[in-house]
Amino acid sequence: MVANSGWRCRSKLGFAFSLTSTIVLISAVLLLCGQPCFGFGALLRHSPGVFKSNTLLGTRRLSPMQSTLSDDEIAVVTQAESAVNAMFKRPLRVGLLVEPTPFTHVSGYANRFKEMLKHLHRTGDRVEICTTDDVPSAPPKFLDYRINYTPGFRFPLYDHISLSLDVKLVAYQLLKVFRPHIIHVSTPGFLCFAAAIYARILRIPLLFSYHTHLPIYARDYMGFIPGIVSLTRFVIRVVHNWADLTLVTSPQLKDELESFGVKRVAVWKKGIDTDRFHPRFRDADMRTRLTDGHPEAHLLIYVGRLGAEKKLKTLRGVLKRIPGARLALVGGGPAEGDLREYFKGTNTVFTGLLHGEELSKAFASADVFLMPSDSETLGFVVLESMASGVPVVGARAGGLPNVIEHGKTGFLVPVGDEPAFAARVQQLLGDRGLMRDMMAAGREEAESLDWASAMDHLRNIHYKRAVMIHRRRTLSAFLAWAGTFKERTVHNLKQSMEGMFATAT
Repeated sequence: MVANSGWRCRSKLGFAFSLTSTIVLISAVLLLCGQPCFGFGALLRHSPGVFKSNTLLGTRRLSPMQSTLSDDEIAVVTQAESAVNAMFKRPLRVGLLVEPTPFTHVSGYANRFKEMLKHLHRTGDRVEICTTDDVPSAPPKFLDYRINYTPGFRFPLYDHISLSLDVKLVAYQLLKVFRPHIIHVSTPGFLCFAAAIYARILRIPLLFSYHTHLPIYARDYMGFIPGIVSLTRFVIRVVHNWADLTLVTSPQLKDELESFGVKRVAVWKKGIDTDRFHPRFRDADMRTRLTDGHPEAHLLIYVGRLGAEKKLKTLRGVLKRIPGARLALVGGGPAEGDLREYFKGTNTVFTGLLHGEELSKAFASADVFLMPSDSETLGFVVLESMASGVPVVGARAGGLPNVIEHGKTGFLVPVGDEPAFAARVQQLLGDRGLMRDMMAAGREEAESLDWASAMDHLRNIHYKRAVMIHRRRTLSAFLAWAGTFKERTVHNLKQSMEGMFATAT
């Protein structure tokens, strides 16, 4: 057993260094190729005048740059905008490259992509999906959309997910035949490296949506590698600047990615299914189950992945400070075994993964929801708890301040501060009026966040913006090349004429 454990440790260490080297190499190649377009990167950087403004790169409307364009060039840009507007009035073709798979992987991220596909299905858009999965229950379709699988691998440092480099070019062949109007790729992962290359080869607009904050995971799972957090920031900047648009799930994350040097970042609106998560699902039998037969006790709950990055060990100290309280941890993940051992002897129940109505009942049957994680890009489970009428105490980090309005829909406390967590929980449990006000405010906030408007905004605003930015960037590259070619031609002609006159004299 010790030998096997040592082998696994060495194997993971070797994989981590191999992975780091691979990511650096791919990122360097992408950086050297030039971000806007193959062959045009250097021209864009050295072209005078026209391309010093960012307006052509899609950060503003076109009108401010018209003074730098000729009448013919303005006509081309205006025609491109009209073509894009007409395109979005018809059914779109969307290429979706997503990992880990949202069809067997349980998370808020999975819910977002399923809701996205439901909306595109309602609007009559065509979608080709490419993902990777190795479980027998992997579905061949979602709604009427075919799911194409490319070979992948279990990520050794987090073996609950499958990732892929698309070594058999399944995604490339799919995109080449389907010719989507836009390629939507989830990040971080490995498919995004391939997608960046495919989008340039096929000249298709590329949108990345960023769902897991890589520096936090690198810190918690690969912290033994010197400089790993700085490396992940570099990779994020290089890879995401290849996209025409990057979507994130909160304004806080947008600010952070922009601080890394990522350009063209926007926020993908949040949504929640307020019918599935509702106070009416509060259930006496479920409460008895979650409290291990003590339904009269105060019930604290966490729902989500059981991973080191979630900082769930903080909750043991919180539980100790609230006499008689019970804690339920709902979910599964790579840290489950370690957490079961860590919480042994405490009033804690591990339920494993729950689905459907059981999950709805678990949310609604608790008194307070706890979220100690500092790695949340949004925190869908927090929204689901609010929709269920259960107030939240969460860490003031990541995307949680965008979800929890401190003092109204919940409380925010410093990351890892066990006394502060416990004090806020006790404040809620000791003040029924405050508890009722927060329950009502949380439910009201959740009801304002419907998926339909969030996905309509994705399709008709974010997708359109990505397509328009792509066309502007391509036009920028072409005009840069044309301008340079014109300058060189004039220069060469001038030199030739001077030579002729010199000879004549």
